Amino acid sequence: MSSQLEKIQELIDKRQQARIGGGEKAIEKQHERGKYTARERIDQLLDEGSFEELDMFVTHRCHNFGQEKKSYLGDGVVTGYGTIEGRLVYVFAQDFTVFGGSLSETMALKICKIMDMAMKMGAPVIGLNDSGGARIQEGINALAGYAEIFQRNILASGVIPQISAILGPCAGGAVYSPALTDFTIMAKGISYMFLTGPKVVKTVTGEDVSQEDLGGAMVHSQKSGVCHFAAEDGEDAIKIVRKLMSYIPQNNLEDAPMVECDDPIDRVEDSLNDIIPDSPNRPYDMYEVIGAIVDNGEFLEIQRDYAKNIIIGFARFNGQSVGVVANQPKFLAGVLDSNASRKAARFVRFCDAFNIPLVSLVDVPGFLPGTGQEYNGVILHGAKLLYAYGEATVPKVTVTLRKSYGGSHIVMSCKQLRGDMNYAWPTAEIAVMGGAGAVEVLYAKEAKASEDPKKVLAEKEAEYNKLFCNPYNAAKFGYIDDVIEPRNTRFRIIRALKQLATKRVTNPAKKHGNIPL
Repeated sequence: MSSQLEKIQELIDKRQQARIGGGEKAIEKQHERGKYTARERIDQLLDEGSFEELDMFVTHRCHNFGQEKKSYLGDGVVTGYGTIEGRLVYVFAQDFTVFGGSLSETMALKICKIMDMAMKMGAPVIGLNDSGGARIQEGINALAGYAEIFQRNILASGVIPQISAILGPCAGGAVYSPALTDFTIMAKGISYMFLTGPKVVKTVTGEDVSQEDLGGAMVHSQKSGVCHFAAEDGEDAIKIVRKLMSYIPQNNLEDAPMVECDDPIDRVEDSLNDIIPDSPNRPYDMYEVIGAIVDNGEFLEIQRDYAKNIIIGFARFNGQSVGVVANQPKFLAGVLDSNASRKAARFVRFCDAFNIPLVSLVDVPGFLPGTGQEYNGVILHGAKLLYAYGEATVPKVTVTLRKSYGGSHIVMSCKQLRGDMNYAWPTAEIAVMGGAGAVEVLYAKEAKASEDPKKVLAEKEAEYNKLFCNPYNAAKFGYIDDVIEPRNTRFRIIRALKQLATKRVTNPAKKHGNIPL
């Protein structure tokens, strides 16, 4: 064999060595855990044959604790670029078969390289996380590696979309990169996230808790709100990433992909004309409204199991990607609270950063009262949503279906927060507060002095409702642009979005605002 052929064979052998990561036995163990390998995950994520791997031959530089005797090509992470539905994306997938996917200095350099490339090219970064944390043998170098990644997450925020799929352990400092990214997907049963593990928790607080109960997918999707999507398994998590990508643009200078729409623009939805119950205290399902007005009833909900009193997610109107924010009367009567405000505010800011119009469906009776909320800083959390809507310069269309009272009316993208088109259904009640509460304040003395206080209050409530609990008082002042028939909602929203396609608004020049965190 000629020397040239020998060198080519050496390359082929090295590539084969790199591709098996920690070896066949380690791969078998990964499969036994119900998990795919890093390369299998990349194959599931990207268009077939599109992946171009970088830094396949990188190895660690550590000489402590006998590490110099163990070395694997690629050093525990597979990095590169490829396409999803033909669109360029950069990806890194941690390889649990190599040192448990733990982060070394060189692994961090590999990840940082593709993040830097993504910024130059204006393309999304997708991280497939499966790591035991920092490689302890490398000490401060591993910590420095994390910090390098975090700094890039911060600089890339609002410039390119960043998506994290948690497909195994993600503990300690490792959790901060997903927390800094735009969306986090976890897989039930195989993934968990926490800053301190069960053993440390037991030592410090005395609590006995399992990994799943401390930081599993359902904990973070229902209780903490850290997780945006709880997938059934690793394969489902990858499918969600691909689906999510179809709604968002490549970067902050582009628009989201347009999709051909076969759902008629002027489709009339008669069911909406009687969806609002006669009693103002009876709930209805906002999902039915969303499903009736968006293209083909398709809605990709985000944080479905967290703060259910507000609904957020992506849909399309005439093929155009939009962010939907909607109060849910079926849960806590649709009130705003601390968690709902934070959930919606971050979504609004994502949509604004990436040129995705906002459609808000309003039925909100107010903020949740009580010491629990006040002590939890509901004022600050509500202000976040207020800030997010007021700061947003993307097209904003608001439809008030029923209640829109007091401070919560303002917070839900009202006209004065630069709502572009504000519509109301005839059933809308736009006022400082509901009639019953208002007359208690306004006519308490008069009622008390009368022979029949209940009758007086009932009469005054009817009078108040006629005057204020309707859409026409707000429309009289131009705070509502039009009162629309519910069944025409889809058509009116599409018309509004088309009109707003050329909208240009800029905020005052500044380094950045100081959002009430």
